[in-house]
Amino acid sequence: MVASMPGRRHLLQLAGSVALQGAAGQVPAWSATGSSAWPTRTVRFVVPFAPGGPVEVPARLIADHLSRRLGQPFIVEPRPGAGGALGVQAVLQAGDGHSLVFTTSSVATLPALQRNPGFDPMRDLLPVTLVSEVPLALLSRPDWRVRDFGAFLERAHGGALAFSFASSGVGSTTHLAGELLKARAGIELLHVPYRGAGQAVGALLAGDTDLLITGLIEALPHVKEGRMRAIAVTSAARSPALPDIPAVAEAVPSYELPIWYAVLAPRGTPPEVVDLLAAEMAPLRAGTPLAARMEASGATLLLDGPTPLARRLEREVALWKDVLPAAGIRPE
Repeated sequence: MVASMPGRRHLLQLAGSVALQGAAGQVPAWSATGSSAWPTRTVRFVVPFAPGGPVEVPARLIADHLSRRLGQPFIVEPRPGAGGALGVQAVLQAGDGHSLVFTTSSVATLPALQRNPGFDPMRDLLPVTLVSEVPLALLSRPDWRVRDFGAFLERAHGGALAFSFASSGVGSTTHLAGELLKARAGIELLHVPYRGAGQAVGALLAGDTDLLITGLIEALPHVKEGRMRAIAVTSAARSPALPDIPAVAEAVPSYELPIWYAVLAPRGTPPEVVDLLAAEMAPLRAGTPLAARMEASGATLLLDGPTPLARRLEREVALWKDVLPAAGIRPE
């Protein structure tokens, strides 16, 4: 359990010499002999995606909060590349004791998608906390001939129609959501990958595909303005942002696949540092700008410490190692 912490002046004292080896063969900063207070300098949240994506919003708000609480700057540093692997590698290689990964559920898919992502999330990373989760949405055009998710499943099972779905790219979470739906519902769908969510959205609006799977954050403006119809969400239960839209799990009980955001630390990080970070983030759950932003975007703010993230990571790493080969997707 994460212990509660007092204000920003309370500094964590780490005593003794802790001989911990960094992923790049360097000795992390916290292993210096004698007592030390963490953080002793700027802390980096490395976001392994291009600047401007949805993960940056919670990353920057949490960084600002921790800067005030812990008396050292927390900065957000985008490090895109290799589907998110390069940013994780950068943190593991830093060996400075002041670099953390602020990433998405894609960290759980990389071992199934890449032969050598440069790290093993179960071995090389320590869970700090889930930050939030947001459903994906299964979307159609308002004039599409299938009106709801039940009718879609009925027609897909019957084989009367060949349905296609757009995603933001091969191996993206939106692609994998479609593959999981095919596997769990026992249906066939034609995957049409695009270069990013923007192109996938455009393809649906232009009538080039029957369906689109994308994050609820990206989908809500189109749904509210009537340009798209949401027919299902991928969370375990309905989203408060779209209470009239069913969850896939209502018809396919084994299906659940929200996108989640999380903070992870390099292996060897002392448990006191992990607990400090989780405890200082937990008060953001209610009555804060972060909570308001997440609610408005259809996300659920979690900040519930290391254990739920460890369980989620273990479950999904195993899931994709099973589902992707069955779908004919081989690691590259």
